Amino acid sequence: MELSDSDHALISVIASGLPLVERPYRAVGEMVGMDEVEVLARIEALRDSGVIRRFGVIVRHHELGFRANAMAVWDIPDTEVGEVGHRLAGSDQVTLCYRRPRRPPVWPYNLFCMIHGRDRATVEETIRGLIQCHGLETYSHTVLFSTRRFKQTGARYGRPLAAEVGHG
Repeated sequence: MELSDSDHALISVIASGLPLVERPYRAVGEMVGMDEVEVLARIEALRDSGVIRRFGVIVRHHELGFRANAMAVWDIPDTEVGEVGHRLAGSDQVTLCYRRPRRPPVWPYNLFCMIHGRDRATVEETIRGLIQCHGLETYSHTVLFSTRRFKQTGARYGRPLAAEVGHG
């Protein structure tokens, strides 16, 4: 699908979230020079073509009181990592789960899972539960807790609007 300038503008605006107003798609349309119906039609076309794969809510866990964040990492045999990863990804407690290459000899881990909780003890208990539930007792693992937040935003893919770059 060839993207128009209007598509790029629309993607840029919705990538940062919808306005919290009664008619958010109308408000988005006003920002990009479309009416509400056209905004909805373009979003649907972008989804149907695969340009937009997912359209959903992002919950800011820290602002909701989930202050303990941990990346649990495992060394799973390559022949099993896909299946184990799918099981862990299906767990309600896991917010991100992905495979990465090992970096021997200093980094033997290839499966990464992000877990959030209100406190460190809760996250540690959650990880123990995941280990038991998914039979991970025999795999080497470690847990890395966040100590500081630097930035938390989604990726930006659209072209910036003139107002966003100081030209309007």
